[in-house]
Amino acid sequence: MTSQRTRARMVERLREKGIKNDAVLKAMAAVPRHVFVEEALASRAYEDTALPLGMGQTISQPFIVARMIELLLNGRSGLGRTLEIGAGCGYQATVLAQLTKEVFAIERLAPLIEKAKVNMRTLQQFNVRLKHADGQLGLPEGAPYDSIIVAAAGIGIPPALLSQLAVGGRLVLPVGAQEQYLSLVERTPQGFTETRLDTVRFVPLLSGTQ
Repeated sequence: MTSQRTRARMVERLREKGIKNDAVLKAMAAVPRHVFVEEALASRAYEDTALPLGMGQTISQPFIVARMIELLLNGRSGLGRTLEIGAGCGYQATVLAQLTKEVFAIERLAPLIEKAKVNMRTLQQFNVRLKHADGQLGLPEGAPYDSIIVAAAGIGIPPALLSQLAVGGRLVLPVGAQEQYLSLVERTPQGFTETRLDTVRFVPLLSGTQ
């Protein structure tokens, strides 16, 4: 079965599971996930499951990627300047790049950053700026961000990310240790509001770089 057909099936499953935003579904359909997984796992690339990347990291399941991006986008005309924490192999950043012209992506593990660069060159995806850095500190030089998405769970919301979120912006991240949930944080002129959503399971958000 061709990649295009298996991608189409993946998108249909996402729709069946409740993803309604057509722009998000189109972005998911546009990105060949098999490029981002290990060759031995390529046959499983379009399953709705997280897959190992090595170094204790995973590529998030398609539903979670779509769900988090939908939370960022719904009711807005676009994502605007976007920051991703936990770039991994570059898959989610590439999906984000279908929806905005400016994506900044941070990864703390140097080998994964190199893998992401290779993957993006393969796809000629040039509007993502990758940086080897500590995600808990965000990326001050690109701030403020209209959208921030985090692909690892901290025990709380990193203060640096709140400070780098633009007024009118949204932050989506998993929070918790043993029990985790998705949190949607919105910044208004009056301050921050937080909405707690789905139960999830992510790798932990660690400090420092390797």
